[in-house]
Amino acid sequence: MNGQTVAQREKVALTPAQLDQLCINTIRCLAMDAVQKANSGHPGLPMGAAPMAYVLWDRFLRHHPHKPRWPNRDRFILSAGHGCMLLYSLLHLTGYGLTLDDIKQFRQWGSKTPGHPEHLLVEGIETTTGPLGQGFGNGVGMAIARLYLGAYFNRPGHEIVDYKIYALVSDGDLMEGVASEAASLAGHLGLSPLIYIYDNNHISIEGPTELAFTEDRGKRFEAYGWFVEYLPDGNDVEAVDRAIRAAQAEKERPSLIICRTHIAYGSPHKQDSAEAHGAPLGEEEVALTKKNFGWPAEPKFYIPEEALEHFRKAIERGKKAEADWQRRLAEYRKAHPELAVEWDRYVNGELPAGWEKKLPTFKPSDAAMATRQASGKVLNAISASLPTLVGGSADLAPSTDTLVKGAGEFEKGNYGGKNFHFGVREHGMGSVVNGMALSGLLPFGATFLIFSDYMRPTLRLAALMELHSIFVYTHDSIFLGEDGPTHEPIEHIPSLRAIPNLCFIRPADANETAVAWRIAIEHRGGPVAMALTRQKLPVFDRQKCGSAEGLAKGAYILADAASKRPEVLLIASGSEVSVAFEAYEKLVAEGVAARVVSMPSWDLFERQPQAYREEVLPPEVTVRLAIEAAAPFGWERYVGPRGAVIGMTRFGASAPYQVLAEKFGFTAANVVRKVHELIGR
Repeated sequence: MNGQTVAQREKVALTPAQLDQLCINTIRCLAMDAVQKANSGHPGLPMGAAPMAYVLWDRFLRHHPHKPRWPNRDRFILSAGHGCMLLYSLLHLTGYGLTLDDIKQFRQWGSKTPGHPEHLLVEGIETTTGPLGQGFGNGVGMAIARLYLGAYFNRPGHEIVDYKIYALVSDGDLMEGVASEAASLAGHLGLSPLIYIYDNNHISIEGPTELAFTEDRGKRFEAYGWFVEYLPDGNDVEAVDRAIRAAQAEKERPSLIICRTHIAYGSPHKQDSAEAHGAPLGEEEVALTKKNFGWPAEPKFYIPEEALEHFRKAIERGKKAEADWQRRLAEYRKAHPELAVEWDRYVNGELPAGWEKKLPTFKPSDAAMATRQASGKVLNAISASLPTLVGGSADLAPSTDTLVKGAGEFEKGNYGGKNFHFGVREHGMGSVVNGMALSGLLPFGATFLIFSDYMRPTLRLAALMELHSIFVYTHDSIFLGEDGPTHEPIEHIPSLRAIPNLCFIRPADANETAVAWRIAIEHRGGPVAMALTRQKLPVFDRQKCGSAEGLAKGAYILADAASKRPEVLLIASGSEVSVAFEAYEKLVAEGVAARVVSMPSWDLFERQPQAYREEVLPPEVTVRLAIEAAAPFGWERYVGPRGAVIGMTRFGASAPYQVLAEKFGFTAANVVRKVHELIGR
């Protein structure tokens, strides 16, 4: 404040520049106070990045604090989620449903202001961030969705989708591989609605970024195909203004604005130090910093009236922008009534009536087929009925059977295609799919199950945000065969089952696969992951076996000894269900009363009433054998102390899958032998 005290400042009118500075320092001081009160957090980023964020939110971001889900709003992502007090301050100051008391409860139990921003807690938080690079990738997915929706809905003279995606990214974001993958894809696709501001403060947790990060970031992004601008002073609000305007004018490329900033700006002893990255400044340093800003030491969480009044103008701006858009939408409805109906369905997250009638059914007389092949047939059958169902593969579409014939390619110059080519970028694909889901699309990403390892952070965040992301994983076991143990998933099935809110489904045949897709489309409350086979499987005769609709309940009785109560339960998922069924036929012929339970989804099964679960797995039947070509971890909950598991306790091998089945015991003969051991005869 140029040396003025707050009391002195209140006696004079503020120039626009002084008002800007007052607002910027309000953000800084709120962040300092919240972190200090919590005695935990990251004050440095909000203090250094406050000018850039202020200019963006005050002059450019098209949003409506009282209607935070307005479909045509601009999106803002704080990819550097550790600096969340920057976002919390902006949300409170501009009038979202985040109170000053919420900010005072920063990082406390049950608060709306956790240590990293969470999408489901507060309106205005577009995505959950914290694991660095994820927000970067989510923004790429949002830009893809923006261009796809524009291509689908916009018509000449009637553009109802024209928003932009902004993000604040950090050194840590740009170091992460997921950001590199997503940035490369964004440049290739020419995602011009994407504008990222890079908070280039030269500091990481361990010290100067030069310790590990010395490449020319600007040239790197230029090589990716981005429009890059350089700002030597992140405190120069007018320079930030000009840079954002230049990025908005760019129509062919995504934009990166590289802003030189100073972590913990204004702190006399901790500015430009790693010490300010992830720890409170300390009471004494906070007081000195406030003095430096001409700010009162007390009260804590002080917000000048002039600053709050200025920030709250965002409400009227948002109201006007949304009203203008509603007028455009009304004109659109008159000009394109059928598309308007589809628009409403998209906005409300509704599925077209009768889409499920397009799901194919398969007959036992059909040739045996891998569940990946059945999945491809299902996807092609339903795609045209579901305009928002879009997706692709990490350069594996011929192997994952995820190409939709005749649906076009999503590519630069043609943003209306439904087939995406993510390239060999599994982690980037996952974060992009999540960004598409956050934008209301029904996206899927496909690769081999073994490569879900590359996607684990995105799977976890999809589950944490309860996103409607769909992940298609093929080549789901050792039975992919000759490619060997590097490509044969062993621990992946139990590890994916361990993620809360992730609905994992491993169908046993073509008809179960069709039902799995229906569940994936209709499911709410988290992502769905399907594990599909490379090898061909028989199609069960549903006249003699339980209905494939049983998959919707997670587990069901596929086959049962009709004449008496079962004395042994054979429980299996995926391709091993057919092994269990073959063993069942042998056991029944021997007079052993066996039951086959197909259990494609533990998650769905655990959601069923206890009565149903006990109907499928009667508690009194204690001789149980689970068969699954994966690590047996977790099956003890279903087989109990008298049961056993035929599973994988080592890595696989390179050989034809029939040989692997024999060597590792996934044969009907071995199942029968194991049952005889369990029942003692």
